[in-house]
Amino acid sequence: MKNKVIVKNLSLVIFDWDGTLMNSLAKIVASMQLAAIDCDLEPLPDKQIENIVGLGLPEAILVLYPTTEESIRTQLAVRYSHHFVHGTTVESALFPGVHQLLGGLKTLGLQLAVATGKSRKGLDRVLAEVKMTGHFDATRCADETKSKPSPLMVEEILADLNVSAESAIVVGDTEFDLEMASLAGVAGIGVTYGAHSQERLEKQSPLFCVHAANQLLDRIKVLACKD
Repeated sequence: MKNKVIVKNLSLVIFDWDGTLMNSLAKIVASMQLAAIDCDLEPLPDKQIENIVGLGLPEAILVLYPTTEESIRTQLAVRYSHHFVHGTTVESALFPGVHQLLGGLKTLGLQLAVATGKSRKGLDRVLAEVKMTGHFDATRCADETKSKPSPLMVEEILADLNVSAESAIVVGDTEFDLEMASLAGVAGIGVTYGAHSQERLEKQSPLFCVHAANQLLDRIKVLACKD
């Protein structure tokens, strides 16, 4: 197990989106299964698809269908995007307590950011849907930089906001999120209500794990009040 990263003078919280702030896993799974059918591929089990949540779409599809021709994987990505936006009736919404969490962190004077496997178009669309456009101080998407677990998304956010690695934390529901944080020298916090189990998250040595979004505010307050 890796050593836990120390947090000093906390000023920035970087969130993953799907499975951390938004309860969208069922929609992701359904969209990928429908896309597979469109491309004459075998739809994969729910858990297998949940395992790749957090990766960029091309990287996720390569993990799911590693022997499939590139042209088919490209078409699969197109059909997935179609179903996610238009083709499935599965709903997604912010997890309970997320509005209060983000508002409370803002009240503490902390900057907020998002590092997500979504595309820029996808993140902008969902932020508009939940009326959070402009709510975050910085955002990075997988099609703008390297996919998780590369640390580049976090490093770019830190540079944009002029924040040191020790003054930031990453909150995520997958080992990809926490590995990204670790590689960037940033402390991670795991949430167990998303895609990956607590056992998988703990392998990346997060500061701690929580089981609901509404538990995060009090735990982060403690970090923000430390010298």
